[in-house]
Amino acid sequence: MKPLRGIRVLDLSRVLAGPWCTQLLADLGAEVIKVERPGSGDDTRHWGPPWHGEGDRKVAAYFLSCNRGKKSAAIDFAQPDGAGLVRKLAEKADVVVENFKVGGLSKFGLDAAKLRAANPRLIYASITGFGQDGPYADRAGYDFIIQGMGGMMSVTGLPDGEPGGGPMRAGVAIADLFTGMYACAAILASLYAREKTGEGATIDMALFDTQLAVMANQASNTLISGKDPPRQGNTHPNIVPYQPFEAADQPIIIAVGNDRQFARLADICGHPEWVGDERFATRQGWVDHLESDIRPAVEAWAASLTTVEASEAMGTAGVASGPCYSDEQIVHDPHIAARDMLVEVPRTDGVEQPILVPGNPIKMSGVADGPDTRFPWLGEHTDEVLRTELGLDADELAKLRADGVIA
Repeated sequence: MKPLRGIRVLDLSRVLAGPWCTQLLADLGAEVIKVERPGSGDDTRHWGPPWHGEGDRKVAAYFLSCNRGKKSAAIDFAQPDGAGLVRKLAEKADVVVENFKVGGLSKFGLDAAKLRAANPRLIYASITGFGQDGPYADRAGYDFIIQGMGGMMSVTGLPDGEPGGGPMRAGVAIADLFTGMYACAAILASLYAREKTGEGATIDMALFDTQLAVMANQASNTLISGKDPPRQGNTHPNIVPYQPFEAADQPIIIAVGNDRQFARLADICGHPEWVGDERFATRQGWVDHLESDIRPAVEAWAASLTTVEASEAMGTAGVASGPCYSDEQIVHDPHIAARDMLVEVPRTDGVEQPILVPGNPIKMSGVADGPDTRFPWLGEHTDEVLRTELGLDADELAKLRADGVIA
């Protein structure tokens, strides 16, 4: 049995950070009810191309990346009756996740104070750009802005003096994704604490806080040295070599983490004498002689081999390496299949061929992808949720639909 089976999550979030959190909770077995705006739903349903499906069932691939395993209830909580429905659902929920602006849900009676007063066991997680307090609390916070303000772009990209140099955002929304994972961890901790105390919790997650936290060693380097780390492109400030090299067909990444690996790399590249050379006796020596000695030697060696040949040679020697794949190449790597990291999701549009999506990286007993991992169409479960959770009958549902409260 999945570990969160029996936990009910009311998902009032949209776009990425909140949905990423609730998708992980769904992967772990929670029942996730995603409340969406009738007619349009989550913004990312429309963030294509590429698209999946046709006509009314057309949905952007972006939406599919972070909403598997959920039920969709289309409820307009901007209307009093809709807000009342959501409040009743929250009374039966274990967790609420939302990512509206600070105070944005209070006018609907859906803020943490009101919902937790009605349901003291409720765990209410808010995700915003800058948190619930502080001078920037009212600002909108998009991932790109947060990467810039949180230091990520200061260490990402080529050095200023090189062509194309300057700050660069990461290729995925790293602040959103990490915040979603941190929020999930906070929710799991709160569920554990509730077992002891019987009390829920209010969780305040900020993209800005998370981005600073995941600067990790770079932030620590700055705090200890008092100096900003430079942008280094694909090199590393402390580990050498730790970068891609051009093999005969495509780049291969080589990462040397200790003295033993350095000695093996030196031997492979035809320079066993480096081991006894005082210039390479320390890590600082490796860094100092990267450009003059190490990089040219490794480049010459790698250029004579294909990526597969170079990887096999490094693997035999015990030196970490790997090809620099494109996304299309990743899906054909046999290790992906062995780890069940591509999951076939059943379709409901009459097409037999399933959708292929990245799987859940958590490998533990009771957690496995299965037929409950498909994606909901907008409002697909509205009637089911309101009948099952709130006991509404057909006449009540029909009136709510006629009034535009649900869809």
